[in-house]
Amino acid sequence: MKSLSKRMPRLGTENAFSVVGKAKKFEAEVLAPLGKNLIYLQIGEPGFDTPKNINDAAIKAINDNQTHYTQTAGIPVLRNAIATSTSKYTGVDYKGEDVVVTPGAKPIMFYMINALIDEGDEVIIPNPAYPIYGSVTEYLGGKVVPIQLKEENDFNFKIEELESKITDKTKLIIVNSPQNPTGGVYGRELINQIAEVAIKHDLWVLSDEIYNEMVHEGEHYSIASIPGMAERTVILNGCSKTYAMTGYRVGWGLTKNKEMCAALEQLACNDVSCVNAIAQYAALEAVSGPQEEVQKMLTEYKARRDLLVKLVNEVPGMKCHSPKGAFYLMVNVREILNKLNITADVLCDRIMKEANVLILPGTVFGVYGDDFVRFSYVSTREMIEEGMTRISKFISTI
Repeated sequence: MKSLSKRMPRLGTENAFSVVGKAKKFEAEVLAPLGKNLIYLQIGEPGFDTPKNINDAAIKAINDNQTHYTQTAGIPVLRNAIATSTSKYTGVDYKGEDVVVTPGAKPIMFYMINALIDEGDEVIIPNPAYPIYGSVTEYLGGKVVPIQLKEENDFNFKIEELESKITDKTKLIIVNSPQNPTGGVYGRELINQIAEVAIKHDLWVLSDEIYNEMVHEGEHYSIASIPGMAERTVILNGCSKTYAMTGYRVGWGLTKNKEMCAALEQLACNDVSCVNAIAQYAALEAVSGPQEEVQKMLTEYKARRDLLVKLVNEVPGMKCHSPKGAFYLMVNVREILNKLNITADVLCDRIMKEANVLILPGTVFGVYGDDFVRFSYVSTREMIEEGMTRISKFISTI
């Protein structure tokens, strides 16, 4: 049997899914026979059902036999709706022709990096960060250049640090605000500075704005809003987080650069042909329909954030800032790790097995996550309280 390609060992994964698989097996085989359960405080799965009007739109699409191929870039009415919605918060005059709809937002990462990066090209990626940025870069032969998101700076970086990372091989900067996994939000000043650097050095930007509606403090400010940036930026967004539609798998990319937009569409055509038609009509209702449910979810997420931050900071050896966006909490556990002389991976494994709560080690998100664990506050307040009670009891015994 011929061996797999030399590229395959360079391809990483999203370890959050691997951890859940391991946890589900542990829960079924070990805890369930004892009448026990795991509390899941780790994954970025919205803690609400998809709003009824969106599901109704999907059902209507089925009944209307909207069950065939669509244009690769998406049905025109959805592309227009996405352009209109994005124009409102960026101030850029996006048109439907600037939009490529994909099965989830993740393919936009793959397509843009694929369209740009040759062997040896460098991509500047915040760290800790969503792991697929780096995985795809390395798979395609690029070099990941991490820039540390520092806790003392509310998980931002100084522009001088970004400048110091740029070489003649730098081609792309990835921006993610609000952030996964830290919940940090880039302010206007930093976004403006990143734009100045991108223009000065003629760089592309991938702006991951999947959490743009989930800002608890301050505002979301898109780098595409800055003059000269819409033509060198691809905005990544989608329905999964804002509308609790993870299973629908609808995302998109927008850019005013016609060459890049055509490349994204061409890659999508080779990869998936088009997005599920039924899901596209559901996404149309999400983007252009009533937004009251989104606001209700955001209000509840903020309440859950405040509760979790309070409870975490009451546990000896754990400390955290209150995140300004998304639904993640990066918790510093350095004191506990030093006391026990263990890694964050081992700590999370013990918390799962001994306290029966699932959280993620910061190292899942990169080298600069080694002193941290990540919580997600999508669970109910009751589950958050019970989970933190279990963790507090566990920490008190070690």
